[in-house]
Amino acid sequence: MNYDHGNPEFKGHLHHIELCTSDLEASVDFWAWLLDELGYELKNEWDDGRSWIKGPTYVVLKQATNSDHPFDRQASGLNHLAFHAGSREQVDELTEGIREREDSAVLYDDQHPYAGGYYALYCEDPEGIKVEVVGPE
Repeated sequence: MNYDHGNPEFKGHLHHIELCTSDLEASVDFWAWLLDELGYELKNEWDDGRSWIKGPTYVVLKQATNSDHPFDRQASGLNHLAFHAGSREQVDELTEGIREREDSAVLYDDQHPYAGGYYALYCEDPEGIKVEVVGPE
């Protein structure tokens, strides 16, 4: 099935999100790892970007054309992206994976895994975008 166009069957679901990065190589390394762990597959690859797809939703990562303004999740705009985990064990596995990476860190480590009041991983991508992976009850 081609998910490039809208489909009324998925009304209200997220179609895609596009993230710009000042360092494509570093961001691709992080996002390729995370999205692969979450079951996404590489959709497209080009000189200035990549995309990954899972069902009707895809994530695009592309080189920023203006890197004069670094990402600030406390400013107006995007604060974070949150994904469903398949299990609490997956949250734990991803947490260990983040702890092993040099380009990210577990956020709110002193409250982990209940920093938001529920079982989840909070971390940042290399640009400082907060990423949350939420486990089931």
